[in-house]
Amino acid sequence: MQHDDIDSRLGARIRAERESRGWSLTDLAERAAVSRAMIHKIERGDSSPTANLLGKLSGAFGLSMSTLLARTEASIGHLLRRDGQPLWTDPETGYVRRQVSPRSDMPLDLVEVSLPAGKEVPMPASAYAFIRQLIWVLEGDLTFIEGHVHHELRQGDCLHLGPPTDCIFRNKGERACTYAVIVLRDS
Repeated sequence: MQHDDIDSRLGARIRAERESRGWSLTDLAERAAVSRAMIHKIERGDSSPTANLLGKLSGAFGLSMSTLLARTEASIGHLLRRDGQPLWTDPETGYVRRQVSPRSDMPLDLVEVSLPAGKEVPMPASAYAFIRQLIWVLEGDLTFIEGHVHHELRQGDCLHLGPPTDCIFRNKGERACTYAVIVLRDS
C-alpha cells in the first residue's frame, strides 16, 4: 500500500462515515471537538490527521481508531502478508501504525506500532469507548499513562487497559519502542 494516497483515502473514509450518519461538517466538528476547517482539510486529503485527531474523530463515529483505519486500508482476505500490510504515519510524531490483521468479520484487530524515541501520543477517552485492548511491548520501553496511573512497560510486558480514559503513549527511551495493540471491539 502506498503512502502517497493514504491521506486522500482516509479523507474519503471520514467523509463517507460522516455522510452515512447524515451529519454535516459542523455536526462532526461538535461531536469530535475538532475544528470544522480541519475536518474539511482532512476530507479533501489536504491535511494528514494526527493520531490524537483520528482518535477524536473515530470516537465521535462510535468506532475505534483501528476500525476506522481498517475500513480505509485493509483488503478482505484470510492472509495479509507483511509487504501488503497498510502503514499509516502520524505526521506530528512519526509514530508508525501497521495493520497486521486482515479485515474480517472477527471483532478483533491486531496492530503493530513503532513509537520513535522521545515522542508521545495522547489519545482521548472517546477513542476507547467501544473497545477493549491489550498492549504488548515487543521491543524497547513504553510508558503508558492511563488517566492518573502510570505503567512502565518493558519488552515482553502486556497490559490490559481499564475503562476508557484519556491516555498517553510515551517513549522516554533513546530508541524506538515497538508494541502490539490487540483490539477487541464490542459487538
